[in-house]
Amino acid sequence: MGICIGFDLDMTLIDPRPGMIAAMEQLAEESGFALDGEYFAAHLGPPLDHVLRGFETPEERIPGLVARFREIYPDIVVPRTTALPGAAAALDAVRDEGGTILVVTGKYEPNAALHVKSLDFAVDTLVGDLWATGKAAALKEHGAVVYVGDYTGDMEGARAADAHAVGVVTGPCTREQLVEAGAHVVLDSLAEFPAWLAAFSRGDAP
Repeated sequence: MGICIGFDLDMTLIDPRPGMIAAMEQLAEESGFALDGEYFAAHLGPPLDHVLRGFETPEERIPGLVARFREIYPDIVVPRTTALPGAAAALDAVRDEGGTILVVTGKYEPNAALHVKSLDFAVDTLVGDLWATGKAAALKEHGAVVYVGDYTGDMEGARAADAHAVGVVTGPCTREQLVEAGAHVVLDSLAEFPAWLAAFSRGDAP
């Protein structure tokens, strides 16, 4: 096949929610702001500065809070993060088809790289700090023909890059929301991805 397959990271390949809760709670304790870690972890997708604005954090404090979150992230979030069911097999399936693996995430790239290393994901290229349709630039640059994600913005990014949009319902978005955002197909989890990819390589997948 020899093609490039793209994946989102949070709630597509990995489950960072326990660490995200802990990190946001520490940030709340340090800053004195009412930052809801449980809500944050249940709605992963938007960039951190967007999330902080949703908590009515003063605009002038957001850059410092983002920097502090990134600083505490490696010790708090990475050790608490696990691979989602089917993630390793999905990556192996791309290799079995002769493809290359691209991860495009809204996460701060150095911290995203820590997850890839910690979980021993054999990723060819990692691009961070891109969200929603902004992901299209990296998908186009690396020639991704498929992009897999759990968030509506992932489907929008895939469509903007003219890539096949594959949704998984392992994150905060429903099947209906992913379809409305442009998903060509929605899987229950990455456990279904190897069979779908095999069909896609034969030209008979949705």
